Amino acid sequence: MAFLLGMAMTFAYAQSDTGSDSIRHLDEVVVTSKLTFREVIPSQKMSGEQLEKLNTHSVADALRYFSGLQLKDYGGVGGIKTVNIRSMGTNHLGIYYDGVELGNAQNGQIDLGQFSLDNVDEVTLYNGQKSAIFQTASDFGNAGSVYIRTHRPWFSYGETHHLKASVKYGSSDMIRLSGLYEQKLNDDLSLSLSAGFLNASGKYKFRYRRVNIDGTTAWDTTAVRQNGDIHAERAEVNLHGVIPEGYWYVKGYLYNSERGIPGAIVNNVWHRGERQWDLNNFYQAAWQKSFTPRFSSRAMAKFAYYRTHYENRDSTQLPVDNRYWQQEFYFTTSHVYEILPLWSASLSYDLRWNKLNADIYNFAYPTRWSNLVSIATAVDYSRVKIQASILLSMIKDRTRAGGSQPLLSRWTPAVFANFYPLRGKMLSLRAFMKRSFRMPTFNDLYYTDMGNAMLRPETATQYDVGLVLNKSWTTGIVRHVGVQADGYYNTVKDKIVAYPKGQQFRWTMLNLGKVHIKGVDIEAEADFQPLRDLTLTGRIQYTYQDARDVTDPATPYYHDQIPYIPWHSGSAIVGLSYKGWDLNYSFIYAGERYNEQENIVYNHMEPWYTNDLSLMYRWKWGKMSWKATLEVNNLLDQDYDVIVNYPMPKRNYNVSLVIEY
Repeated sequence: MAFLLGMAMTFAYAQSDTGSDSIRHLDEVVVTSKLTFREVIPSQKMSGEQLEKLNTHSVADALRYFSGLQLKDYGGVGGIKTVNIRSMGTNHLGIYYDGVELGNAQNGQIDLGQFSLDNVDEVTLYNGQKSAIFQTASDFGNAGSVYIRTHRPWFSYGETHHLKASVKYGSSDMIRLSGLYEQKLNDDLSLSLSAGFLNASGKYKFRYRRVNIDGTTAWDTTAVRQNGDIHAERAEVNLHGVIPEGYWYVKGYLYNSERGIPGAIVNNVWHRGERQWDLNNFYQAAWQKSFTPRFSSRAMAKFAYYRTHYENRDSTQLPVDNRYWQQEFYFTTSHVYEILPLWSASLSYDLRWNKLNADIYNFAYPTRWSNLVSIATAVDYSRVKIQASILLSMIKDRTRAGGSQPLLSRWTPAVFANFYPLRGKMLSLRAFMKRSFRMPTFNDLYYTDMGNAMLRPETATQYDVGLVLNKSWTTGIVRHVGVQADGYYNTVKDKIVAYPKGQQFRWTMLNLGKVHIKGVDIEAEADFQPLRDLTLTGRIQYTYQDARDVTDPATPYYHDQIPYIPWHSGSAIVGLSYKGWDLNYSFIYAGERYNEQENIVYNHMEPWYTNDLSLMYRWKWGKMSWKATLEVNNLLDQDYDVIVNYPMPKRNYNVSLVIEY
């Protein structure tokens, strides 16, 4: 809670305790409140330092290295990228940008490729929910959450501003430019400006091969991916302030893009006429204060406006030229009180209003009001931590033609527990049970061509047991070892699944009915220092998922694996650092899976894997820090597709230069 306050206190101390002709460097002091950070379940995290060493450009790229997640990637620099958590679907995963959830009431899918890592300090994944009771009501409603924390200005003694600029050039005629400027206005106020530019033709060679059921080759073609170009600009401005026992910030974000949609390769069609324009902007503010050591409050607000223009010029299909306007207003307030030194409770309320307009004939023009109220409590006693919460969701839709829809409400409880059997808390045993609930999106229900007004809301129940082992050493070759392992069982009732319908922007919606999901997530990491200037880091994660449709025994796909969920997947990262040099290798693997409901040979998809390599060198020149990087992605030139008929790039390259002042 008092992160910024701690930094301000450190800076003030440095001013008062430094002589006129000498400089004393003080390490950063972070003051935290146990009311704010009383977490029960550990998370998966990747910091800015880890992210910059990998071949990651967007938040979607970073999430590939987390266990329990499956990334849907339609290929290329500008291809849409969404993420699925533990086979429960994209809409069960909340994406939070500096504490406020990113929304898309139209289709529920956040294109994570739009969010650059240039200004991101940390990406964190929580399964179940962020297990701290001081949070928004919507945080309690997701099956999992991804938190994106952007960089907050930090100034050493005598510093008043920072400047960072980068340029990257790579395959597919890709060029990325980004800049970050930070200005200290006074001891309690700072300003930051971040901007980015991306342009790429999206063209890349691929080999496309399909085999008949009898083993003969149906076709084997090498071609160049077309209509995958993108032009995008991004801008963000932040104002950070410190108040007694608290902080506040105001943020404005703008993303504008035009992209081609290459579409699926079917019937020997290699070029599509689909294009999409996006103008997304949102403005959010947060305020937090501790009134007493036992009571804290937080308030946040957001307004978002999204405009989408979709056009299909394909002569083989009916012409389409549609525009969509989406608006969202969000307000939340949270309060936490320490009843006893070991016992806290919180109350949160969220209000969200969503509206969607379009220039489509007979469009429904839906509006949705969402009210969420949560009550949570946490006990932290010696080696035991327990948290319980219950969320009430009340949602009401209204359409222009159909009028007001009935109020829909759900109670969703959750219980989390963590036990430390050993002194020093090196080992922890954890478990949780949670029920989550989500409404169908506006497209699911009301879209003119494919909306299904008969869709039922989707409910998921999660059970998880796991352990965490962490051990660190100050001397010796081995400096840190960490292991996380979880086994889980999820049930999803009335699961909603979206399939691409020829055109990437449109979908076919249906209720699968009921799905049972069994899985295991394992993550391990270790740090070594064999020599004074030589460090070696390693990280590996593995996921097993068995996600079966158990709706109707009479259907041919009963007890089959649901589409696009591999049984086995994983990744590995190895980094070697010596003085100013960093060499990093990463490996990603996805096992066999099926692209339709029936697990038959015709729908089978082969496993795919990629090997990526990067070499980075850092040096100082005057007052500036320089960093040059060479990246080779898909090192072994593998031919693969994540989504059927959407081939991914073969071997590709990037070079970049970053300057900091």
